[in-house]
Amino acid sequence: MTPLWTISDPRIKTLDCTIRDGGLVNDHYFTDEFVSSIYRACVDARVDYMELGYKNSDKLFSPDKNGLWKFCKEDDLRRIVGDNPTNVKLSCMIDAAKSEWKTDVLPKSQSPLDMIRVAFYAHQTDEAVAMIEDAYEKGYEVSANLMAVTVVEESELDAILERLVKTPASAFVIVDSFGSLTLLQTEYLAKKYFEYASSAGKEVGAHFHNNMQLAFANTLLAAQLGATRLDASFGGLGRGAGNCPMELLLATVNPAQYNLRPVYHCLEDAMEKIKRVIEWGASPQFNITGQHNVHPREAIAARKSSETRDKYVQFYDQIESETQDVGAK
Repeated sequence: MTPLWTISDPRIKTLDCTIRDGGLVNDHYFTDEFVSSIYRACVDARVDYMELGYKNSDKLFSPDKNGLWKFCKEDDLRRIVGDNPTNVKLSCMIDAAKSEWKTDVLPKSQSPLDMIRVAFYAHQTDEAVAMIEDAYEKGYEVSANLMAVTVVEESELDAILERLVKTPASAFVIVDSFGSLTLLQTEYLAKKYFEYASSAGKEVGAHFHNNMQLAFANTLLAAQLGATRLDASFGGLGRGAGNCPMELLLATVNPAQYNLRPVYHCLEDAMEKIKRVIEWGASPQFNITGQHNVHPREAIAARKSSETRDKYVQFYDQIESETQDVGAK
């Protein structure tokens, strides 16, 4: 018997972003063994998509300071997935101004990837549109991920969505980059995105960070309002406070479609090992940046230093002062 609190919608697809977003915690230095364990768990759990990392430029990001999954070279992809003889579709993200997308994104016939996710800020919309069109012409499914939506003025957001409607992107993803969205704000954005997307036969996606411990709740709310592309990660692994936990999402959205046991096996095995060497998850510093709608980079830095790690009041005063100074300008 399906519990009453689950969401049942056959249109919903789940995407695992453990390696891509989780790599922001450790500069994408994941071993092949770890990436393979996430891939196998996604396959066995019947997750719909797995995002293997970024295809960022090795001219802009040093390979000496970043792991393989910052670049997702085709040889590295194939070493893990081969030709991907599974039902899980594979994805990579390309960043505006950070990737050599014209050359590094090969035609679909030459790659095991199925989808390219184009990430961009509002001022990069022109390049994002070109990136979307390029990836589509090369044979990929494409999504448009406008980052930092919480600092975009409504009129500008409307203009961007109007442009995206005219592109071949199949989905527009609500990206809560700062983990600052409340349920009311999520409802407002989900309805806005859905209004534009539905008019063009496109889908809405959801990618939430957990700075205020609302990633799971916001993801469910977005799904109830029509979002059908839902991001999550194993153990919530992701930058700073992390993401919506995959183990919660699969138990709640179309649970009969997924197999939870492989997820918990992966959490017990691979994720417990990585917890010993990297940190992510809720903390007062991430709460504070989320509440102030600012990037968590300063919270990440504070958590890394033994001198500032537990200085919550000092950090609160710092962010309060910085945001007040910005507001006064």
